[in-house]
Amino acid sequence: MIMRVALVHEFLTQLGGAERVLQSFHEMFPDAPVYTLVYDREKTGGIFNSWDIRTSFLQKFPGGARKFKWYLPLMPLAIRSFDLSCYDLVLSDSSAFAKGVVTDSPTLHICYCHTPTRYLWESMDEYVSGIKYPWLMKIFAKVYLKHVLKNWDFRAAQRPDALIANSRTVQERIKKYYGRKSDVIYPPVDTQWFGPGEGGARGREYYFTASRLEPYKRIDIVVEAFNRLGLALKVAGDGTDAAALKKSAGINIEFLGRVSDVELRALYRSAKAFVFPALEDAGIAVLEALACGTPVIGFAQGGTPEFVRDGKNGVLFAEQTAADIMAAVKRFEQMAFDPVRLRESILEFGKAKFKENIFTFIHAHRH
Repeated sequence: MIMRVALVHEFLTQLGGAERVLQSFHEMFPDAPVYTLVYDREKTGGIFNSWDIRTSFLQKFPGGARKFKWYLPLMPLAIRSFDLSCYDLVLSDSSAFAKGVVTDSPTLHICYCHTPTRYLWESMDEYVSGIKYPWLMKIFAKVYLKHVLKNWDFRAAQRPDALIANSRTVQERIKKYYGRKSDVIYPPVDTQWFGPGEGGARGREYYFTASRLEPYKRIDIVVEAFNRLGLALKVAGDGTDAAALKKSAGINIEFLGRVSDVELRALYRSAKAFVFPALEDAGIAVLEALACGTPVIGFAQGGTPEFVRDGKNGVLFAEQTAADIMAAVKRFEQMAFDPVRLRESILEFGKAKFKENIFTFIHAHRH
C-alpha cells in the first residue's frame, strides 16, 4: 500500500536553510503536496513552480504573500485550517507555525524543528523593537506575543507525534521550552553540488559571507570588522538591513544581492574563508562552505560549533563583536587548511545520509 504523504512548511517567501530541508523532503516524497501559509513565486525564484503548492486563506488577503507579517494574529487559525485527514504521514518543518497543523489518528505527524519560535522564547524584546510599528502598536504586539501566541505555540508543540531537532542546540531548546524529547538529525548539505573547484586553496583573495540581511543575522559586525581590517569582503543576500549595511561599508566590501546556486558555489570555492557571525540553530551555509573546501570563521555558539572545530576546519570567536571577528581573522591569516580535509570533515552530513536517517525515523514511528 502506497503511503499518502503531505509536507507542511510555514512560508514559501524566501530561499534559505529551511527551504533546503524542504527540497530534500520533496525529493523523498515527490508526489506529496506542500501546505504553506503563503507562497511568493517571485521571491522563491520559480524553484517550486512545478510542485503541488496549497496555500492558506491568507494568500488571498491584500498583500498576502508580500505583507504576510501583517496577519500574524491569524496564522494559528490559518495553519489549523488545512484538512490533512486523508494522509498517512504529515511531515512538517517548522520554526514557528507549521508544527501546529491538526492531525487525527491514524495519521502520523512528524515535525522537523528548526528551532522553537525564537521571537517568543528567546528574543521577544529585540523582535518587537525591530518591527516597523508605531510605539502604541508595539505595546499591543508584545502583549499579544507574550500572553496569547506564546501559549498557543506551547500547545502547538504538543501536537506532533514525534519531534526531530536539527542540532543538539535545538534539542536542548525543545526540552527547555516545550518539555518534549526529540532526536537530532542534522540538516542536509548537497555534497554532490557543493564541492571544491580546481584551484584548491590557491588564488583566494577575498572573504565571503552569505545571509539574509536581517538584524539578527549580525552582518553589521562583519561589515564593521572588515571596514577596520581593510580586507576584501563579498556579501551575498538581501533583506531589510541591506541599505544601512551598504551605507556603512567601505570600498573594500562588495554587496552582491541575491545569488544563484551556481554563483554561490563559485563564491564559496574562491573565498579565503566563509564568515558566519549569526547565532544559528544549525547553519547549512557552514556545511556548504566546508563542502567546497573553504574554512569557516564562525560564532562559537548555537549550531556552528557542532560542525566547526577551532583550528581543524575553521576558527571560532567567542563574542558577537567586530573586535572578536577581527581577532579571529588575524588568527586565521596565520593558519593553513587543506580543502580536501575540510570537505571530508562534513561528508557525514550529506543529503543521502539525511534522507536515510529521516526514512529510518519514519519507519520506527510507524511500527
